[in-house]
Amino acid sequence: MNEQSAPVVKDLVLIGGGHSHVAVLKRFGMRPLPGVRLTLITRDVHTPYSGMLPGFVAGHYEFDDVHIDLAPLSRFAGARLYHQPATGLDLDRRLVMCEGRPPVPYDAVSINIGATPSFRTVPGSADVAVPVKPISRFVRRWEQLRARVAAADGPMTLGVVGAGAGGVELILAMRFALRRMLEEQGRSPGTIEFHLFGASTTILPTHNRGMRQRLGRVLHEQGVHVHLGRVVTEVTPGFITLDDGTTSALDEVLWVTQASAASWLAEAGLDVDAEGFVRVDDTLQSVSHPGVFAAGDVAAVVNYPREKAGVFAVRQGLPLADNLRRALLDRPLRAFRPQRRFLTLVSTGARHAVGSRGWWSCEGDLVWRWKDWIDRRFMAQYRDLPTMTPGPAPTLDVGLASPEELTAISTAAMRCGGCGSKVGATPLDRVLRQLQPTRRDDVLVGLDAPDDAAVVSVPPGKVLVRTVDAFRAIVDDPFVFGQITANHCLGDIFAMGAEAQTALAMATVPFGLDAKVEDTLVQLLSGAVEVLNDAGAALVGGHTSEGAELALGLSLTGLADPDRVLRKGGLRAGDRLVLTKGLGTGTLFAAEMRMRAKGRWVDGAIAVMRQSSRAAADVLRRHGTTACTDVTGFGLLGHLVEMTRASSVDVRLELVTVPVLEGALDTLSAGLTSSLHPANLRLRRAVANVDRVGADPRYLLLYDPQTAGGLLAGVSGDRANACVEDLREQGYEQATIIGTVESRGDGDAPIQLV
Repeated sequence: MNEQSAPVVKDLVLIGGGHSHVAVLKRFGMRPLPGVRLTLITRDVHTPYSGMLPGFVAGHYEFDDVHIDLAPLSRFAGARLYHQPATGLDLDRRLVMCEGRPPVPYDAVSINIGATPSFRTVPGSADVAVPVKPISRFVRRWEQLRARVAAADGPMTLGVVGAGAGGVELILAMRFALRRMLEEQGRSPGTIEFHLFGASTTILPTHNRGMRQRLGRVLHEQGVHVHLGRVVTEVTPGFITLDDGTTSALDEVLWVTQASAASWLAEAGLDVDAEGFVRVDDTLQSVSHPGVFAAGDVAAVVNYPREKAGVFAVRQGLPLADNLRRALLDRPLRAFRPQRRFLTLVSTGARHAVGSRGWWSCEGDLVWRWKDWIDRRFMAQYRDLPTMTPGPAPTLDVGLASPEELTAISTAAMRCGGCGSKVGATPLDRVLRQLQPTRRDDVLVGLDAPDDAAVVSVPPGKVLVRTVDAFRAIVDDPFVFGQITANHCLGDIFAMGAEAQTALAMATVPFGLDAKVEDTLVQLLSGAVEVLNDAGAALVGGHTSEGAELALGLSLTGLADPDRVLRKGGLRAGDRLVLTKGLGTGTLFAAEMRMRAKGRWVDGAIAVMRQSSRAAADVLRRHGTTACTDVTGFGLLGHLVEMTRASSVDVRLELVTVPVLEGALDTLSAGLTSSLHPANLRLRRAVANVDRVGADPRYLLLYDPQTAGGLLAGVSGDRANACVEDLREQGYEQATIIGTVESRGDGDAPIQLV
């Protein structure tokens, strides 16, 4: 979690993690702008580098070789990472719209979301063809295509529409990879046929003659059927129709032509060109809306029209970062003039490539090695991030705000304690009006008519179940953090067999202008309220204050039947131990803080933490669970020890069955553990055979503290398998049986690892 070292004055929002924006992130990490809060909104946490995609398809590179991990890069930049796509802009109110969460305000916004193939003029293409962009989606479709070819029991015909550099390079990479796969299977590579279609009368129409001739020869030598001067007019399952009326039978169609932009850009009111790309001036600022910038494929530079090529997005990164900084500081912007000529290196499937620049061209294995060196050097600058030495205390630039605002926030370090640290009444009132907590008949006084305290009735025959928990933010997205916190706190309620009734929130938000504090609080509480509402719990009040870092706690009240309350002490000999979620959040986020966790690992952990345990508790009760607890800060072993002591039983724990979150064993093996891990290790005395199993890679995972972890329950042996099946049907994919309860033995250690 990045900590703000200065009060928040302005918001810079980056939409998309494209080639230009990764340069902006690195630039702001190297040279922060105190008072500016940086937010990245992105569909994908791993952004693919287009220059290496053909090499990935051909099998020369692995996934991590060709993807920039935005999670550590965002942390390096001090940016909040919002992992979801933007869906629109409110240009008047300066808001970025995202599905399923409150709008994100900006003072300056930059768009770098790339382009997508346009299917508007070709019936059926959107439903049948596989678009190469966005690349992240193509990577998944490519793996599906490989599997389809591998499983085929006869010949197949594949077609690529688009005979520019991208289409030519892609079809050659596909041919190389698929033929090699068939050879490895002992099948004839000749069973797969490749066709390339282009509307122009030549391949690579924007490149020099030498380049076209060299690649034309390669296509011919490799048996690719090239169809030029023909426009695809219709795509149907198994066929494409050309403008001369002829059809071609194709088992799969890949689309690498007719780029267009996301429709919401024009719908927002931005000035766009005929294909929907944002029209920008020489400074990369929108010609219609100051404060809105665009770069890469999504931008149309009015005075310097260029083809859609990754080289321009890369070159725009640094001038974009400079102009964003200038815009935030209210300084004149600088014009950027893109180069007219640029180096193009096109691989031919094998480790061979053709290159060109201007009138010049070349070819050979050395050209591929040259391309490989350039590409790997580019990727290294975003993988091998430098360690930054803390500088002097930050000061706010006078260009960030008005003199009155600067005077007001300059006293942030001298904020009062006690009630003087509370969020002001006016912004708090605006926040509360935006929340929509669920309504309950047993809430007599709540947020609908706020008073000094909430008043809640207890239905006859019910008992109260009460709990409280709080912690500092472990993710930079306050909305997601609110969801995680609510799920974590509700776990105690569900583990006790109760239904949630009410919640009180205790929130701390970083210093800043009132509008910035208000936005953080809206995002934070909206995330919490969404989860609380889903659980049937009404938010009835709480307390808010300003502090150095974001934190949230919830005091929860639940209702339960007195004779149905679940306890830790209900385990019986013969019960099977069922765990509903995988382990590893502690080590993964310890690694994330050090920028040593892959973004997809953290993203997977977040998805698990956002999953409520309510449905799991219902399943466990239906299968007659005898004891239950939620796995949180003490780790699996700590909570299991509590259950064995309370139940006077022993447990045989099967290490190999313990579910693990992706990446957790990698981070543990690297020595990356939570700060609570050493304290949890003291419980190793509860393990009877620690010397024999201590080398098992899963052993240390038992001590890993969990946030919003799963439920650990005892289920009778004859119902445990059915219970696990039901849990998985409810979406708990890693639910499993991890051990067996036994009668208490003579030894002091109640847990035997097998």
